[in-house]
Amino acid sequence: MWRALPIALILLAGCTSVPHASRERDSEAKQFITHPNSATLYVYRIDFPVPDGQDHVLYVGSRLIGSTLSRTFFRIDLPAGNHVLHGNVQDQGRFQVTAHSGEITFISLNVTNEHFLFRRVDPETARREILGCCVLLENWAPGQRPLLY
Repeated sequence: MWRALPIALILLAGCTSVPHASRERDSEAKQFITHPNSATLYVYRIDFPVPDGQDHVLYVGSRLIGSTLSRTFFRIDLPAGNHVLHGNVQDQGRFQVTAHSGEITFISLNVTNEHFLFRRVDPETARREILGCCVLLENWAPGQRPLLY
C-alpha cells in the first residue's frame, strides 16, 4: 500500500500542472458563444487516459495550443480560413478544417498508441458530450511551454 502512495502523488502532480481554466471561464466556454469577427474551434477528448507517458500537445498550424488530457477541451478563437490540427507525437496524421467567422466547429480528439485521431462532430452531439464530461484547459500563450512533469 505504501509503495502506491508515491506513485499516486507523482501522477497527481503531473495532472495538476496542466493549466486548467477557472470555473468561470469553463462555464463561459460551455455557453458556446460565437464572435462575429473570428472562427471558433472546440477540440475535446472524451477518450480514456493513455498510459504511454507521452506529452500529447495540440497545435493549430504552427500555433501551440496546449497539452491535451482525457475528458478536457480547448476553445480556440482564430481567423476564418483553412487550419491544420496536429500533435507533437510521432504520428504524421493531420486534420484540415475550414473555419468560418461567427461559427463554431467541433472536433473530437482521441489519442491512441501515440496517434492523434481527429473527427468533426455535429454541434448537437459535441455540445452534449462536452457538457457531460469535459473541463476547459487554458490555451498556452505564444512561446509558453509550462513544465508538465
